[in-house]
Amino acid sequence: MVRSTDALEAQLLELPPADRARLAEILLASLDAEVVAGPSAEVEALWRAEAERRLDELRRGVVAGVPADTVFANAARR
Repeated sequence: MVRSTDALEAQLLELPPADRARLAEILLASLDAEVVAGPSAEVEALWRAEAERRLDELRRGVVAGVPADTVFANAARR
């Protein structure tokens, strides 16, 4: 039988601190695993590939960099 989250929470809060800490670590690790394997990981991989492509273009001289103070000045004018 599935318990409501409120009832489960009340029951878990009765556990000794060490058991609650262990459970918290397990739950947090499970969330990390979902993030690593989920859509966020795919987006992260796409951004990493884009950054590597842009860095390669800079190194090969295909594009020129823009000094940060120029970028910030342009942004401030907008």
